Amino acid sequence: MAAAAARADGQEKVIAAAKHIVSSLATSKNAAEDMIRILSGFDNRLSTINDLFPASSSSARGGDGEGDGVDVDRSEAELRLEVAQKVVLRWDASDSLLWESSPEEAEEYLAAVDDLIFLADPGTSPSAAAAAEDLVSRAEVALQMAMSRLEEEFRHLMVRNAVPLDSNGLCSSIRRLSLSFASDGGETMEDFESSIDDEHQLQLPPQQQEGSPEDRSGSSLIDDRSLDLIHPEVIADLKAIADKMIWAKYDRELHHVYCTVRRDILDECLSILGIDRMSIEEVQRTEWRMLDDKLKKWIQAMKIVVRALLWGERRLCDQILAASEELRDECFSETTKGCVMQLLNFGDAIAICQRSSEKLFRILDMYEALADVLPDLQALYAGDPKDLLCEEAEGILKRLGDAVKGTLTEFGNAIQKEPSRKPTQGGEIHPMTRYVMNYVKLLVVYNDTLNLLLDDGVCGSDQSHSEGCENRNTNGENLESMTPLGRRMLLIISHLETNLDEKSKVYEDGAMRHIFLMNNILYIVNKVKDSELGKLLGDDWIRKHRSQIRQYATSYLRTSWTKVLSCLKDDGYGSGSSSSVSKVALKEKFKNFNLAFEEIYRVQTTWKVPDPQLREELRISISEKVIPAYRSFMGRFGSQLEGGRHATKYIKYMPDDLEYHLSDLFEGLPGLTPRKKA
Repeated sequence: MAAAAARADGQEKVIAAAKHIVSSLATSKNAAEDMIRILSGFDNRLSTINDLFPASSSSARGGDGEGDGVDVDRSEAELRLEVAQKVVLRWDASDSLLWESSPEEAEEYLAAVDDLIFLADPGTSPSAAAAAEDLVSRAEVALQMAMSRLEEEFRHLMVRNAVPLDSNGLCSSIRRLSLSFASDGGETMEDFESSIDDEHQLQLPPQQQEGSPEDRSGSSLIDDRSLDLIHPEVIADLKAIADKMIWAKYDRELHHVYCTVRRDILDECLSILGIDRMSIEEVQRTEWRMLDDKLKKWIQAMKIVVRALLWGERRLCDQILAASEELRDECFSETTKGCVMQLLNFGDAIAICQRSSEKLFRILDMYEALADVLPDLQALYAGDPKDLLCEEAEGILKRLGDAVKGTLTEFGNAIQKEPSRKPTQGGEIHPMTRYVMNYVKLLVVYNDTLNLLLDDGVCGSDQSHSEGCENRNTNGENLESMTPLGRRMLLIISHLETNLDEKSKVYEDGAMRHIFLMNNILYIVNKVKDSELGKLLGDDWIRKHRSQIRQYATSYLRTSWTKVLSCLKDDGYGSGSSSSVSKVALKEKFKNFNLAFEEIYRVQTTWKVPDPQLREELRISISEKVIPAYRSFMGRFGSQLEGGRHATKYIKYMPDDLEYHLSDLFEGLPGLTPRKKA
């Protein structure tokens, strides 16, 4: 009996010791479980040791943070509360940060928070009402302190571990995006600017300057969507904190700290990308050169923000706030909406600004950039019926498209009404011709976009367009087979031709008028033929305009050289007239020819035909008309003056001399006096 009593007493002492160990290990679930395994294997008397433990926080919550209503022994609940309070108070008095200490410290703190969340739930507290109320109240106070600490820890981890997005890194991303969006063979900004600078600028109201197209492919940047905005190694810690705050129903505080930190970082990214907050009034007051630079930055920023940063933010929300789908969507929307709206508001300000052709290419770039990222925006903000951001983006896209169409219409009107009447020197190509043709040539880069925007009828809805289309149709153009952009280019070029015809009337010399028209129409034809405009307008258009140039050449020859050739007509000299009369008349004929030829030579050497092929063709045409006629006239009548006094005074040129001098025409030289060939 004594032995049995001793064994029973010894067993009670072992169990009591085990209980003491269990109580001391209550704050560390993993350590307690390890000790259970050790003790259970040490003595079979402790095989039922699990019965000594109160329901742990995880088992009581079913392992998922949800209480199942199981009552906890009062003394055990008190013990767990005291242990958790000590952990929380110790760190509340410390200036150190949990996640800058050891992982064990952070794990201990999170375990204490688990207990506080569990004990602060009235449904899981002991049944004695007064005692339960006191315990819940104390647990809530400690939990509030713990949540405040976790909020600060969360903020610190978010800020300190944000991946630096400096200007170099973002510029590198922009370059990758630019290469991805640029089409094969598309003109770069620099190519465009240099091409315009090389041409004479036309001052159309308002002042015309250069624009810059950039072609895009519109492919999704899958690689950039994996952009890490926070160092990956702390994501698990942030998620652990977020899980506790969500479980403790401190999701509003979590929402606030998350959005505040990430919103500030996105604002900083916009600043790095060169995007400033500007009101509509500020945009309208900004000088074009400065505004043009801001438009370039906006186009790049729209791509990098939507295709890289926003997808990174979406992934970050999904990782850290995985415990609450509603909070995930709210935080993403709240964090990013201000950044996106700042970009959209600038685009809207540009769309409603005063229109001018100098802005058209940039507006087209903005339209295409926004159109390219709109599917991404719709995917990012899908599922939120209250979110109007995509609707706003669609509205701004439409307004940018309207600005493009309106600017093109005003550009055509400006060409029609361009009032300058100052003749170009030597019948040269008019600056307006150079400007307009380089302008429309660059518009073709936006072929797909403009066809989409202009697909609203044959030539547009306004009266001038309809009239223009009818005129072209009477000239035999097959408008139905042309694209919307082709019809608009046809209309603009026809406006240019009409204006050039009016400008040609300022030349008093009819021959020079034809030279001016030849130069300008040929320039137009060459620009069309050597670019995508040729495909839009078609081969028939090119053939008709080449025929028009030949008609101008024929008119030039008739107007300019008829008087010269009239001096070489055979008026019956030497047949029935006295020798003295014939010689006097012949002298007068040669004298008049010399005067007429020298006058044309003096004047037309100052004229300019820039195209070498046209210049040579004109000289050949002149030679074929003048040289044979002069040679024939000299052959028939020159002998009657040769050998006489002062014969060289009348027969100043041989046929080869004329051929030599004709090669000086249309070179834009100062007025020369022809001399005999050396």
